[in-house]
Amino acid sequence: MANETGLQHVATFCGQCSCGCPELYIDHDALPERRIVITDDFGQRIQMSHDQLRDLIADVKSGVLDGVLQGTPA
Repeated sequence: MANETGLQHVATFCGQCSCGCPELYIDHDALPERRIVITDDFGQRIQMSHDQLRDLIADVKSGVLDGVLQGTPA
């Protein structure tokens, strides 16, 4: 269900604090190339297409981004 901003909430990443965790939304009113919305805890947002999100997920699943977290404190 869409909220008052027209965004359908999909997921919250973390959610264990009150810092304004990153969230994933679908904006059904946006152009197809901007329909996926990721917000961060600083009030910024990234918009992308379903295909771009699909590519990102495939890269994460295949390990392409594993090196990003090496040496990063948890």
